[in-house]
Amino acid sequence: MCGIVGIVGGEQVNQALYDGLTGVQHRGQDAAGIMTSDGNRVFLRKDRGLVRDVFHTRHMVQLQGDMGIGHARYPTAGCDSRAEAQPFYVNSPFGIALGHNGNLTNADTLRDELFRQDLRQLNTSSDSEILLNILAHELREAIGESSLRVAPDDIFEAVGGVFRRCRGAYAVLAMIVGGGVLAFRDPCGIRPLIYGTKQNGDKLSHMFASESAALDVLGYQIQRDVAPGEAIFVDIEGVVHSKICAEYPKYAPCIFEYVYLARPDSVLDNVPVYQTRIEMGKALGEKLAETWIDHDIDVVIPVPDTSRTAALEMARVLDLPFREGFIKNRYIGRTFIMPGQAQRKKSVRQKLNAIGTEFKDKNVLLVDDSIVRGTTSEKIIELAREAGAKKVYFASAAPAVRYQNVYGIDMPSSRELVAHGRATEEVCEQIGADRLIYQELDDLVASVRKCNPNILEFDTSCFDGNYVTGDITPEYLLSVDNLRNDESKKMDQNELDLSEVTDVNEKTH
Repeated sequence: MCGIVGIVGGEQVNQALYDGLTGVQHRGQDAAGIMTSDGNRVFLRKDRGLVRDVFHTRHMVQLQGDMGIGHARYPTAGCDSRAEAQPFYVNSPFGIALGHNGNLTNADTLRDELFRQDLRQLNTSSDSEILLNILAHELREAIGESSLRVAPDDIFEAVGGVFRRCRGAYAVLAMIVGGGVLAFRDPCGIRPLIYGTKQNGDKLSHMFASESAALDVLGYQIQRDVAPGEAIFVDIEGVVHSKICAEYPKYAPCIFEYVYLARPDSVLDNVPVYQTRIEMGKALGEKLAETWIDHDIDVVIPVPDTSRTAALEMARVLDLPFREGFIKNRYIGRTFIMPGQAQRKKSVRQKLNAIGTEFKDKNVLLVDDSIVRGTTSEKIIELAREAGAKKVYFASAAPAVRYQNVYGIDMPSSRELVAHGRATEEVCEQIGADRLIYQELDDLVASVRKCNPNILEFDTSCFDGNYVTGDITPEYLLSVDNLRNDESKKMDQNELDLSEVTDVNEKTH
């Protein structure tokens, strides 16, 4: 999960790219980068940290040009160094910069192919650099040796080559110096990518982003989503070219986007995220009412912030009071992506504080969007009991998360997922609740499809283990498991700490 933005416009785009990145900051808090071009040269600033910390006035004034792309990185396993911040850049052909959201599931094979067949050397472990080099190689093959300009047909042929070689999830923005901005999305459309326009004087400005909210805040009118297997190229004259480049595209977006990842004010694939969360709360409330007729719940309390919409609808369905019981510290990041169990436990305490009067002597139903490791849920239940709750029931707006996500969400090793290999009653005991209610998968799918019946399939792999790309083997899952467990992340962090000390020493001496 990362956030990407790209703009081709009739004015300087540096500020708009910055504002667009802040609009998708929730998708990646680890690193940020912007690359712009004036048609001849490129200008780059990227580093670890939030958007507001990476870019200062001295950096912004150097980011010249009327087209560019930006990226906010989510901290995935094995991708922690400053050098792996995006966008990446290669100078041939023409000069190409690329940022991407997702994960290549055949990255190891591609890395070997690039070295042995395409004669390209990679400098990082990022699969985004792999994507960039494959795109560059395929574009060089498409244009031949003598062409001095890039044509849309050459670009579409190159993207077709990327689709034939790359597996997994990828929403991509690439800037071709002197050419324009290219957007494309994997053949299943797993990760979101949307396109919009805005009139700038006598010129039309074009923008791509991971979520519609980023377009909204900048005044762009949504035109449409980039379709699965489609490439859209906006050249420097503002002419839009598009083509379906994949042989067998199908709509199968990640359903976890609607559960947790996306902003509630976004619309993804013509599905309003806020509305899906209302439907999730309604379905879960109806399930609880049917299966627990004689419940003794006094109040419904959301775990802020993503679950608030579902909790409010559950309270309405159950005819129960809805109360805010937790106050959130806005300066703590998302805890399920933090490396190390001790750090996650500490972060939960720093992140939430209970309002005692809303819990004292009450039977409370806590509603969260999902339960991943269970660490957060366990600590929240402890907070509720310490605040005086008599009984604490817990509801998850998503089904039990039992399997790894291999398409760009850094969910942990399967053995670290609290629901992996456990029945609901066992998970309930593990997190310390008096009762646990999960959403049914069919109800979750129906909640999203109700907003767009044209989507016939979703990636629900973290709930049911069915991977929509059809190429995920037990051996691959084992390799992901070994990469993502806490011990591996601890080793990565130790290596990172050492490398940063080395950097400081080199600068000092």
